[in-house]
Amino acid sequence: HILKTIILGQMLSLFICGTAVTSQYLAEQYQVNTPMFQSFINYSLLLLVYTTMLAFRTGNDSLWQILKQRWWKYIFLGLADVEANYMIVKAYQYTTLTSVQLLDCFGIPVLMALSWFILRARYRLIHFLAVAICLLGVGTMVGADILAGRQDSEGSDVVIGDVLVLLGASLYAISNVSEEYIVKNLSRVEFLGMVGLFGTIISGLQLAIVEHREIMRIQWNWKIALLFTVFALCMFALYSFMPVVIKVTSATSVNLGILTADLYSLFFGLFLFFYKFSGLYILSFVIIMVGFILYCSTPTRMAEPTALPQPGSTGLDNAALKLEENDSETPAITVQFTTGETVVVSTD
Repeated sequence: HILKTIILGQMLSLFICGTAVTSQYLAEQYQVNTPMFQSFINYSLLLLVYTTMLAFRTGNDSLWQILKQRWWKYIFLGLADVEANYMIVKAYQYTTLTSVQLLDCFGIPVLMALSWFILRARYRLIHFLAVAICLLGVGTMVGADILAGRQDSEGSDVVIGDVLVLLGASLYAISNVSEEYIVKNLSRVEFLGMVGLFGTIISGLQLAIVEHREIMRIQWNWKIALLFTVFALCMFALYSFMPVVIKVTSATSVNLGILTADLYSLFFGLFLFFYKFSGLYILSFVIIMVGFILYCSTPTRMAEPTALPQPGSTGLDNAALKLEENDSETPAITVQFTTGETVVVSTD
C-alpha cells in the first residue's frame, strides 16, 4: 500500500511539474503570463468531459438533482479552487521564490486542522513528526535555491505577495478537504463535473476582466499553441487523477507527496533554463520522501461518532423493536390500519 501511495503521489508531482515548466517557458521565452486563461482552458475541459457525463445521468445523481440540492456549495468550492490557483501564480510578481515555496507549506497545517474538524481525522504523533520532516526537506530545497543563486529579485511588494501565498494555500486546503469529502461520500465525477461547471464560469468572468489585454498581445505560433496544449493536458490529468489518489489515501498525504513537484521542475530546469545544480536538491528530495513514507506507514483513524442516548420504552417505535426481539415467540406479525384509524394486530 505504501509503495502504491508513493507511486501515485509522484505521478501527481510530475503532472504539476509539467504545468510549472510549460508556464515558465511561456513566460521566459515568449513573455506570455496568462494564468487565468490557462486555468480557464482546464476548467473548460473538465466541463466538456465530466459535466457532460453528469448531464446524461438520471435519478438522484443527475446534473439537475445535484444542482437543485447543492448548487450554492459548489459555487463556493469553484470560487476557492479558481482563486487559489490565481493567487499563488500572482504572488510570484510581488514576492520571492523562497517566500512562495516556504509559505505555500502553510496549507498543510490548515489542511490537517480542517480534516480534524470536518472529516474527523485523528492523527498520531508519527504523523506530526512526518510533516515536520517534510517541511525540513522543503527548507533544504529553499536553501539550495539560495546557494544556487535563483533569487534574482527581491520582489516589488513582498507583503502583498506573502499574503497572496497564505490566502492561496488556505483556499487550496479548503478545496482539497472538500474534494476528499465528496469523492469518499458522493462521487469523483460529481466533484469534477461541478468544479468544471462553476470553475469555467468564474474563471471566464475573471479572465474577461483582468487578462483580456494579455491574451490580445500573444503572438500565436505553433510552439506557443503546443505549450498551451501540454499545460492543459497536464492540468486536466492532475485534476482527473487526484480524486482517485485522495480516495485511496487522504488529502494530507497527497499534499505531502506533491512537495517533490518543485524538485522535478528544478531537474528539468537544469536543461531547459540552465539552473545551477546543488547536491542539496538530492538531499531535500530524500528528506521529503522519508517524511512522506513515514506519514503513509501509519494510517490515520476516524473519530467515533457520539452515541445517541437510547429512547425510553414508550411509543410505537419501541413497541416495534420489542416485537423484533420477540420474533422467535411470534412467527409473523401483520399490522393493518383501518379507515377508522383503529390498529388491528393479528398473528398467524
